[in-house]
Amino acid sequence: MISSVELIPAESRELVLFIPQSVFCRRSPAKTHTSLHTTGSSSRKMEKGVKALRRLLQSPGVHQGPIAFNALSAKLVESTGFPFIFTGGFALSATRLALPDAGLISYGEMVDQGRLVTQAISVPVIGDADTGFGNSVNVKRTVKGFIDAGFAGIMLEDQISPKACGHTQGRKVVSREEALMRIKAAVDARRESGSDIVIVARSDARQAVSLDEAFIRTKAFAEIGADVLFIDALASIEEMKAFCQVSPHVPKLANMLEGGGKTPILSPRELDEIGYKLVIYPLSLLGVSIKAMQDALAAIKEGGVPPPESMPSFEEIKDIVGFNAYYEEEKRYATTSDQQL
Repeated sequence: MISSVELIPAESRELVLFIPQSVFCRRSPAKTHTSLHTTGSSSRKMEKGVKALRRLLQSPGVHQGPIAFNALSAKLVESTGFPFIFTGGFALSATRLALPDAGLISYGEMVDQGRLVTQAISVPVIGDADTGFGNSVNVKRTVKGFIDAGFAGIMLEDQISPKACGHTQGRKVVSREEALMRIKAAVDARRESGSDIVIVARSDARQAVSLDEAFIRTKAFAEIGADVLFIDALASIEEMKAFCQVSPHVPKLANMLEGGGKTPILSPRELDEIGYKLVIYPLSLLGVSIKAMQDALAAIKEGGVPPPESMPSFEEIKDIVGFNAYYEEEKRYATTSDQQL
C-alpha cells in the first residue's frame, strides 16, 4: 500500500514542515459531549443525527446521499431509504434564488433552508457551507449556526470568495495556511459549542493548483481534526485511488456529478473497492425536476395538462406531503362540536 507521504512529491514535503504546529490539534476518537448550546428538541435531534452519521462513517461499505434542495425533496430521499442527505450549494442557489453556484447565496439563506430540511426528516443531514462566508472568525459563526440549524455535518472548502462551482471554470483557492486556519476554526467552534458535528474538509486545489497540492492540503486537514476528506473534480480513477491513500484512516467523500463533470461516474461497488465511504449525487433531483416542470409547462401551454403517467395522483401527492398523517393527528383532538359539523 502506498503511504500518504509517498504520494507527496519530495520537493513539496518540505513545505509541510513550515505549516505552523499550532494549527494541528488531532481529535481524540469517539469523544462524547453532553453539553450543547442548542436547546430543546432541535438540539436532541441534532445530537441524534450526529451519532447516526458517525455510526455510518464507521460502518462497512460506501453510503449514498443524494443532494436535496428543500424539505419535500429531502423527505422523498429519506422515504426511499437513503441513510443520509446532503444539501448542496449548487441546488440551493438554483432553487431558492434561480442563480448560479457562484457565492451568491448567503449564510442566512443556507441556514434557513437547511433548518427546514433538518426539521422535516429524521436521517442525518450534511450542509454545504461553501467557504465559510468570510474569514476564520466567520467560519466559527457558520459552524455554530449550522449546529443550531440541526445539521449533523458541515462541509467547508478552500476556494477564495466568491467561490465557483467545483466543475466550472475560474476556480481559485486561498493560501495553504489560510485553508488550514479555516478548518482549525471549524474544529474550535465544534469544541466551543459542545457539539460533535462532523466536519467535511473539501479542497479545490486539484483544478486550481495541482493534484499534489490537493493531497498536501487534505492530509493536513485530517491532522487538524477533519472527519471526512473531499477533493473535488478529480479527473481519473487513478487520481481517485491515490486520494484514498492520503490519510487512509479518514473517510473519503466522492462527488458523482451527473451529466458531464470531470470525475468518472462509478458505481457504489466500484467506489467501495477504491476506498470511498460517502458518495453524493448533486444534480439528479434538481435535473429531473427541471425537465419535468418544462414538460408540464409545455403541455399546459398547448391547452392540456401533464399526462397522468408523468405525475403522482392527487391522492398520492396528498399522502407525500402529509395530509393523511395530519388527518390522523387531527382525530386525537376532535371535540363533540367537530363531530356535529
